[in-house]
Amino acid sequence: MELLKQILKNVKIISATGKAVNEINDIQTDSRKVKPGDCFIAVKGTVADGHSFIDTAIGNGATVVICGALPENINEHVQYFVVENSAKVAGIMAHNFYGQLSEKIKLVGVTGTNGKTTIATLLFKLFSQSGYTCGLLSTVQNQIAEKILPATHTTPDAISLNKLIAEMYAAGCSHIFMEVSSHAIDQNRIAGLFFTGGIFSNITHDHLDYHKTFDEYIRVKKQFFDSLPSSAFALSNADDKRGAVMLQNTKAKKYLYSLKTMADFKGKIIENSLNGLVLMINDTEVHCRLIGTFNAYNLLAVYGASVCIGEDKQMVLQILSSLTGAEGRFDYMISNNEKIIGIVDYAHTPDALLNVLATIKNLKEGEEKVITVVGCGGNRDKAKRPVMAEVACEYSDKIIFTSDNPRNEDAVQIIKEMEEGVPVVARKKYISIADRKEAIKAAVNLAQQQDIVLIAGKGHEKYQEINGIKYDFDDKKILSEMFELTGK
Repeated sequence: MELLKQILKNVKIISATGKAVNEINDIQTDSRKVKPGDCFIAVKGTVADGHSFIDTAIGNGATVVICGALPENINEHVQYFVVENSAKVAGIMAHNFYGQLSEKIKLVGVTGTNGKTTIATLLFKLFSQSGYTCGLLSTVQNQIAEKILPATHTTPDAISLNKLIAEMYAAGCSHIFMEVSSHAIDQNRIAGLFFTGGIFSNITHDHLDYHKTFDEYIRVKKQFFDSLPSSAFALSNADDKRGAVMLQNTKAKKYLYSLKTMADFKGKIIENSLNGLVLMINDTEVHCRLIGTFNAYNLLAVYGASVCIGEDKQMVLQILSSLTGAEGRFDYMISNNEKIIGIVDYAHTPDALLNVLATIKNLKEGEEKVITVVGCGGNRDKAKRPVMAEVACEYSDKIIFTSDNPRNEDAVQIIKEMEEGVPVVARKKYISIADRKEAIKAAVNLAQQQDIVLIAGKGHEKYQEINGIKYDFDDKKILSEMFELTGK
């Protein structure tokens, strides 16, 4: 049992009605999970409004209800609290319920369109190798030291998030690195959490199906930095057009990283090949196993954040040189016979695809052809579909448009919308094959000695979602099978 007064700390209550309650057993935002003695927080979501399920929650035993407006039927055995923003309150209450643990550890959030997973994963690996027990909350997976947990969202809901942090704290974690998605910021899933620091990678065209306008998308990302405390650090990419904007109103200590201009953490690419990157970071040369300019930025962000947290610079650089990236991020293999390079990458935005293809272009040593297999997800931002196709055509010698996760849309129709972005001069460069496995097979068949095959869009995912069903599907596994099948 937990004292309700303590759980409501820092919550602004507009009014209280009903039978006074001193203690609760648990807090829930899902009425189906409510048990006797629980507190139900009615949150208005994107799909359903929790206020419609207040009676269900009470029927399941809720003794306290937090809501934005009182329901028509008041149960005299229940205490109701009216608040201005129940989603934000859910975050604050969850933080209180689980012991305000983010204030007892070092919690670092990473936000931006691209690079979040790699930066968070590299930080987790670096600090783990430095001897700390760490937690990771990412798109690919959640991890408590060596224990790996599957991830369902980039950032979990407020209650699940605080529960995970509690598990990490109980396991001895002193540092937690987490991706902070724009959806999570906007939906107040991180409300109440105390961040040691925040990192901004970049911002490009994405999630406009949700945010509607690019300005709104920027505003939401900026909100994360606006909310950081003065004791925190805010580290931003100076080379991104919105990098300085992100830090305008933050109370946190401001730091910048850059490859192009003066910054607190300055990098310069000396060498970029399949053997990795050679970087000059603040006058020290370091050899890294990651590849590409986009990874140079990721490595700079990791170095900067590590120093901001208080780690020794030389030790950070030493460990940085040994690290490998996140699964499905520029994952590559080379076929046995014809030495075809196969690359699997999560690139699912125009900018991410451009970064990967630009990196591949820089890695080319001769007349190798670049063959790109790419699709777009269903029930997501439609505006980027023709742009993705345009980028693929500009930087590839041959392109195969295919399905990604069609979800509840028709895969063929998605491809048609992509095809609208194909320039006239590139009409003969592409074919469309809706079946993703067949598309990968076709790409391998088209490839000749030392060509480069890029399979973009799904990266680490081990499934393909079609009409609400997730089927087993692993790009990397299928690419490897096709290399063997064709004898290449």
